[in-house]
Amino acid sequence: MIHHVLGLFTHPDQEWREIRVDAEKSVSRIYLTHTLILAAIPVVCAFIGTTQVGWKIGGNPPVMLTLDSALWMSALSYLAMLVGVGVMASFIHWMARTYDAVPSMARCVAFATYTATPLFIAGLAALYPQMWLALLVGTATICYTVFLLFVGVPTVMNIDPDEGFLFSSSILAVGLVVLVAIIAFSVIVWGLGIGPTYIS
Repeated sequence: MIHHVLGLFTHPDQEWREIRVDAEKSVSRIYLTHTLILAAIPVVCAFIGTTQVGWKIGGNPPVMLTLDSALWMSALSYLAMLVGVGVMASFIHWMARTYDAVPSMARCVAFATYTATPLFIAGLAALYPQMWLALLVGTATICYTVFLLFVGVPTVMNIDPDEGFLFSSSILAVGLVVLVAIIAFSVIVWGLGIGPTYIS
């Protein structure tokens, strides 16, 4: 797994070809050896950052979450990321037929996971939860994730690059919809009174 992660940052074209060959495993195996581990990075970092470091707003003392609140929110975030990868993989698998591609579901899960790898790795920034750092890292990460998506689709799905551009655009649009749905769900949950609890 680690060599694929490093390869996506150093030589993405070649790494996508290796991932395509390596991804023919079971869906459960890919989740256990890749998705569960990578998705844990932002969750663990955010838990540490929000309970041990906190946000500093102006000259005020840091704002931190209680351990119970941070644990509950981390668990929900982890579940949302795992479901998000599954939804994206299912969409990719379904949409591939439009482009005469026949990838296995395992390959689609691997593709969704590795495309989101920069987002997972960027979770390290949550160890120091500051707005300027989140914006800087987030912007760079989203740009690189989109780049990986557009480079990876033709290779992993074995389709023409022109069709790959259209396929990638569709995946990007659905990814934005999934993101908005997760944010909307969070707002609803917070509205029900299950929001963060801060240390006073």
